[in-house]
This record gives sequence, C-alpha cells and structure tokens, in this order.
Amino acid sequence: MGKLLALLLGLILAGSVFAKEAPTVAADPVLEKRVMALASELRCLVCQNQTIADSSAELAIDLKNQVREKLKQGESEEKILEYMVARYGDFVLYKPPVKATTLPLWIGPFALLLAALAGLYVYIVRRRSSAPAQALSAEEEARVRSLLDAPEERP
Repeated sequence: MGKLLALLLGLILAGSVFAKEAPTVAADPVLEKRVMALASELRCLVCQNQTIADSSAELAIDLKNQVREKLKQGESEEKILEYMVARYGDFVLYKPPVKATTLPLWIGPFALLLAALAGLYVYIVRRRSSAPAQALSAEEEARVRSLLDAPEERP
C-alpha cells in the first residue's frame, strides 16, 4: 500500500516538472497587461472559483480572447465589463456589485456562519441540560466491585 501511494505521489509531482507558463498571446505587452488586468476581474464560468486569468478552461480562454479583441478594437474596460455582464449576468464578475439580486452572494456566507454558531449553541445547551447520570444502587455497586476484584481467568 505504501509503495502504491509513493508511486502515485511521484506521478503527480512529475507532471509539475514539465509545466511551463503559457506565453503571452498579444505581441504588445501593454495590451496583454490590460487583458490580464481585466481577466482578473471576470469569473471563470466553468471553474467558478477562479478568474479567467487563472483558469485554463476552454471557455476562459475564449473569454480572454474576446477581451483581447475588444481591447484591440479600442473598447474601454468599462464597456467590456458591461458587455460581459449583459451576456452572462453579474455572476461573471469576480467581485459582483452589492444590489438586490446579488445580496445572497454577499450575505450568504455570514448567514451560514451565524446558523452554524446558533446550531452549536443549541447543541451545547441541550447537552448540558440533559439528565445527569444516576448514581448506582448499592446492589449495582457491589456487583461492579465483585467484577473488578475477581481474579482474571486466563485460558
């Protein structure tokens, strides 16, 4: 089992040896910097926990290419963000604005934390208020003593 685990770990780590960072696509480094800055504000719709700048999903690459083309055409960052929001909704923004439709995204984690703390409090209170263990009767105590004092029987 240990050898198999070591082999699997070795195979996993071996892949990272050959990994290289992708070269920039735009010939203009200033344009590429703008593309990556804007891509870091957009959520990958496949990964959902990464920006399209960090994701290697096909959709993220397509969105980066769209951003690159729109910047080449002279569109502003604000117009590109408006286009992406119009097409994919506020969810595409990695930091969505606070408004009625995105309120669950902002309040949800705190509400879950509060609910977990309330559940923990209720659990502790119920556990403390449960009936304490009853003392053993004289007969039960004598039985326990006789079992503990009896010599061990060995086969």
